[in-house]
Amino acid sequence: MIAQKIIVKGIVQGVGFRPFIYRLAKKYGLTGTVSNNALGVEIIAEGDDASLESFTQSINHSPPPLALIDAVEIQSIPVKGRAEFSIERSNGGDERFTLISPDVAVCDDCLEELFNPPDRRYRYPFINCTNCGPRFTIIQDIPYDRPKTTMSVFPMCPDCEREYHDPGNRRFHAQPNACPVCGPMLTLLDNKRNKPDAEDILHYTAELLKDGNILAIKGLGGYHLACDAANDNAVTTLRERKRRIEKPFAVMIPDIDWLHKICSPSEDELSFIQSISHPIVLIQRKSNSPVSKHVAPQNNYIGVMLPYTPLHHILLRDAAMPLVMTSANISEEPIAYKDPDAFGRLDTIADYFLVHNREIHMRCDDSVGAILHNRQTMLRRSRGYVPYPIKLHIHTKQPILAVGGHLKNTFCFLRDDFAFLSHHIGDLENYETLHSFTEGIEHFKNLFSITPEILAYDMHPEYLSTKYALESGIPVKIPVQHHHAHIVSCMTENNLTGETIGVSFDGTGYGSDGSIWGGEFMIATQDRFDRVAHLDYFPLPGGEKAIKEPWRIGYALLHEIFGIEQKNPDIPFMRSLADRSALPLLEKMITQKFNSPLTSAAGRLFDGVAAICNLRDTINYEAQAAIEFQMIADEHATGIYNYDIDTTQTPRIIKWQGIVRNIIEDIRSGETTHVISGKFHNTIAHIIADVSERIKKETGLKNIVLSGGVFQNALLLEKAVKYLSQRGMQVFTHSRVPPNDGGLALGQAVVAMSKAVGGTRSVGSKQ
Repeated sequence: MIAQKIIVKGIVQGVGFRPFIYRLAKKYGLTGTVSNNALGVEIIAEGDDASLESFTQSINHSPPPLALIDAVEIQSIPVKGRAEFSIERSNGGDERFTLISPDVAVCDDCLEELFNPPDRRYRYPFINCTNCGPRFTIIQDIPYDRPKTTMSVFPMCPDCEREYHDPGNRRFHAQPNACPVCGPMLTLLDNKRNKPDAEDILHYTAELLKDGNILAIKGLGGYHLACDAANDNAVTTLRERKRRIEKPFAVMIPDIDWLHKICSPSEDELSFIQSISHPIVLIQRKSNSPVSKHVAPQNNYIGVMLPYTPLHHILLRDAAMPLVMTSANISEEPIAYKDPDAFGRLDTIADYFLVHNREIHMRCDDSVGAILHNRQTMLRRSRGYVPYPIKLHIHTKQPILAVGGHLKNTFCFLRDDFAFLSHHIGDLENYETLHSFTEGIEHFKNLFSITPEILAYDMHPEYLSTKYALESGIPVKIPVQHHHAHIVSCMTENNLTGETIGVSFDGTGYGSDGSIWGGEFMIATQDRFDRVAHLDYFPLPGGEKAIKEPWRIGYALLHEIFGIEQKNPDIPFMRSLADRSALPLLEKMITQKFNSPLTSAAGRLFDGVAAICNLRDTINYEAQAAIEFQMIADEHATGIYNYDIDTTQTPRIIKWQGIVRNIIEDIRSGETTHVISGKFHNTIAHIIADVSERIKKETGLKNIVLSGGVFQNALLLEKAVKYLSQRGMQVFTHSRVPPNDGGLALGQAVVAMSKAVGGTRSVGSKQ
């Protein structure tokens, strides 16, 4: 007989790991104990050598579905002659560090019970087990046990207690375990706080939705605003009340059959939308889709998701139709997740509130993804993925906090060899979002026992995240250039080390020279970068206002070309500006270089060209002009526009002026905007390949990463990867980490770590 103490680290709490170990020990005739502690799961096992060997091998080879084992540490201990194997109460311990599972979609076993009339949990909207249900959003502290979750206020009934303590039951030590007798319950209220007379609340709610009402529905990580996705009037009313004029809404569908009715999914998209996290996936809509055109105006894609909670499943089955299911907030505010706040903020939007009495401890928006270049790519990494860590190949000696950027903010902690990239916070535009940001940071610090000693932040002096960083008491603060962070984020995800060619295309990023960068070619390592080429600068008359009014950028581009000649082209765009009273002031701002910061941003070039093509002069959400310009592109258009590369300067300057001149010629000749967009995409992809190939020939570097929000453009990404591959380059793109500013914090953290240790290090993530 021998005895061993086994520590299993990773995501091993709240995923049925202790009952798994219990059953495994019984199988191999072992005695001892298993318990949660702040390091993970601790096992004391006694038995013969062969049985213990088989036991430890099974731990690694066949863990529960939601478990993610990072390490198994084994040490020999004295034999005490234990009589049986048991599950013990968790021990907090001094060292508080364990990994936590995200909230995942309800499992098939629970769904079978949910719709089985004889089952005691029939149509119970909070059914769950160790293989599914809430995790991250209900955890208040570690170790993960019911008293440290928002389920602590619901004592289990005798039936649930029996399940909880039965090692053979699927709910053995399932912390959110509950039933209609003892668990959370639903309440339906109108926006005056009156309760309708409804025998079956969810069936009644479905009827309200069918009648065109707007519902505020409390879910896993916050409230959704829901309405009939096929009802034009309901969708437009929701837009008016929410002040979300044209930005696409997400749609929740009852099942996969409905997906085929409204979209044309690929096999990869089907796999993505049905994954255990059930994210929103952008999928091309059918021309005859029954979903209202107002759900995603001027867009070929719909963000679609399947029901992921039992509440959603019942509601969608009763409604038997797709529902708009969008974050419950006024535009630019964080998602509502606490009941008083929801009632206060949403009572002018929602006709009714479907609420429950299980508290949400940490708000968490839905994740959004798309298939880009044949890869599942996160565009917003949140519910279902956070707080899964990104595993690094190097041990972080000093804990690090990176606070991200201004738009699509996330933050990131580094501890040991893990990167904890946060859930989606949003745009740091107001106090409410800043509070959500600081609240999230404190929660992660507590969950993962991190006291950061180094803080990384963006160089932009006016970002709220930067101001937070500079005012913090963290001793070491390291500014990180925006586009360098983008590139290192992609390098880290793809396990790239040493010098790499990086292309960072986005809309805004503070440059080292004080200008607004965003069309950058770099040779980068984790701790440094060399800017070797960029798009030529052009002015943004009105600064931030130009981003919201792309006609200003379009005019500035034409002024850069034709200003000296004192004549502008006779095209519809210029004729449409004739009555604009702001035009003389705009001219003066550009010529006198007043409130017209210079930019090299590819995203802004897309905006300006879209405006010149008379596609859109103002926008109602970020990058709308560029997105709609992509949507109309003729993907089969051939040819490219003229561009020059000025090699007399360092860094090289990519001259876009010839592109705009050619576009004007096409407009005058009557070419369609569809073809112009297609040729413009071809041109930008050729520029990426052309400049990168020149860098490759000079340096011998073949690895190239593509990062930044512009690479969410599926057409551009596909063409760029194709052209780069044809020129013998190895292309790396994002997948698990967003290419937009949602992935910025990871890059910042790794740059700061590398600078702190004084040089380039291998910090790529394990796949």
